[in-house]
Amino acid sequence: MVRFDQVPIEPMSDMIRLNCSALTELSYYFLADIRSRSGKIMNVASTAAYQPGPYMTVYFATKAFVLSFSEALSEELKGSGVTVTALCPGPTHTNFGRAAHAENVRLFSRSMDAHRVAKLGYQAMERGKRVVIPGALNQFGAVAAKFLPRILGAKTVKMAVRPTKH
Repeated sequence: MVRFDQVPIEPMSDMIRLNCSALTELSYYFLADIRSRSGKIMNVASTAAYQPGPYMTVYFATKAFVLSFSEALSEELKGSGVTVTALCPGPTHTNFGRAAHAENVRLFSRSMDAHRVAKLGYQAMERGKRVVIPGALNQFGAVAAKFLPRILGAKTVKMAVRPTKH
């Protein structure tokens, strides 16, 4: 993993535009249509939203935005017929690890199947659930993060994103 100041600014800015700006704009521009159909919105946050994430600083921060935005919008829309669900998976078996140059990171050594994560997210959205965290270990981690001092959460993540030894 690489320190924040050693990563080129462009990919971090792209991540902010995708995870924050695009999500906000899509919600804004499509909300009237979604409301007219009593529809559902699902935003993909992450268990990363629950604590600071050294060496993945911008990713963790943008996922915190997605979770906060989704929960706030859900409350605003309560009673309107529109539900908003924030899907907060933990490590999931996708190409993310490779794209983030994190294939050998301890955090990704136990990842959930992407199909299972999607299915659980979809089922929760259909039930109008505000937040869904697939996996008992992920749920435990998210709850524990609420009770730990944030500095301890940051230290825990820092240890978890260290490369595994081969």
